Amino acid sequence: MSFSVGQVARLAGITVRTLHHYDEIGLLTPGERTHSGYRRYTDDDLTRLQQILLYRELGFPLDEIAVILDQPAEDELTHLRRQHELLTRKATRLHEVIAAVERAITARTTGITLTPEERFEIFGDFRPEDHDAEAERRWGHTDAYAQSRRRVASYTKADWLQQKAEATSVTDDLVAAYKAGLPADGTPAMDIAERHRGLIHRWFFDCPHDLHRCLGDLYVDDPRFTATFDDIVPGLAAYFRDTIHANARRHTP
Repeated sequence: MSFSVGQVARLAGITVRTLHHYDEIGLLTPGERTHSGYRRYTDDDLTRLQQILLYRELGFPLDEIAVILDQPAEDELTHLRRQHELLTRKATRLHEVIAAVERAITARTTGITLTPEERFEIFGDFRPEDHDAEAERRWGHTDAYAQSRRRVASYTKADWLQQKAEATSVTDDLVAAYKAGLPADGTPAMDIAERHRGLIHRWFFDCPHDLHRCLGDLYVDDPRFTATFDDIVPGLAAYFRDTIHANARRHTP
């Protein structure tokens, strides 16, 4: 069984002109000709064309492909092994490119420019991008949202680790105050709230006391925030809100 030039072109997804060119340079000479001189391609020709197209996909120039395919010691298994190795290399490179594009997408949507490994080290299983659409919907029109995105876009891994350490210190002291039974409107508790406000003010956006008070309300009104605090110690979210309110009153004329 043999195939015409047009049939092969359709099967391979290439042009008739390309097949003519391959024939002219001796890369793929049809195994048969009709009495009228028309090219006819055999199954072996199609196998060779498949190899040519694969090497072209891998970036090899036509003259190098001809050398590879015409080496007498080469058999089909050797070709397949070489192609497998080359495809594996290309797949690895493509995965690297895809990962780079994904990091760029994440940086564009969240403003966080970190590798996946760095993100996991800092945020664990928490994925900020999963909440970006909601954050933009709720606060995208605010100056605080725009300011936060501008700031975090420049943060390095060291910056994030420093911010995380400061936040952990605030949380640890808050838990200690709550467990010790310190009143939410007492000076030690209010000082912790002020440190928390200062952390947000330095790292993310300008946070006056009235805005900090709104954040305190959010920690109780939004079940997700409440769970974050109450999973540490039951009742911690409400206690934190009360300390933030008390601190805001302390600093508001």
